[in-house]
Amino acid sequence: MRLVFLGPPGAGKGTIAAKAKDVYGIPHISTGDLFRENIKNETGLGVRVKSILAAGDLVPDEVTIAMVDQRLKEDDAQGGFILDGFPRTIAQADALASMTDLDRVVNFVLDKEAIVRRLSGRRVCKSTGRTYHILYNPPKVEGIDDETGEPLIQRDDDKEEAIRNRLEVYEASTAPLIAYYRDRGLLVDIDASLSPDEVLKAMVDALK
Repeated sequence: MRLVFLGPPGAGKGTIAAKAKDVYGIPHISTGDLFRENIKNETGLGVRVKSILAAGDLVPDEVTIAMVDQRLKEDDAQGGFILDGFPRTIAQADALASMTDLDRVVNFVLDKEAIVRRLSGRRVCKSTGRTYHILYNPPKVEGIDDETGEPLIQRDDDKEEAIRNRLEVYEASTAPLIAYYRDRGLLVDIDASLSPDEVLKAMVDALK
């Protein structure tokens, strides 16, 4: 099964991918992880990415495409894969089409207000990095870490204004991709508002 996962921040793509890779016995390939791996292993592409990021620039399409192309040629991806975070542009989608055929593109759909609720509710313990959610996983005492007793903080990128900005950027860049794959008959929409297990079941049923 050769899959691409699309969906806004907070739709749970990573959570579903972690479960789906076991269901299908295929690797979950995230571009973020690919960048980190190549940088850590100091590959030619990794060295290039490190210097680009250090300069505060965006990684150009050709570098991301080369990394994904290399990863898809590895043995474990021959029976299929889940691509998460790629493609992000039409140019990347065209490049992917020249590397491999896809079986399906799964678009996780979640309305804006639900995303804001999900992401803005996150709270973090600064010293340990332990994460809570005021609705789904609250601390025993409001605003206080269960183990250290420290006050919990809200990261700047979890604040409502930052989240809405991220969503606008996502919609502007991804709307053309959704149309691109819908036109090719590859897109399947999945309601991402349910629990992860329910979302996974809906996706597996839709892909049969």
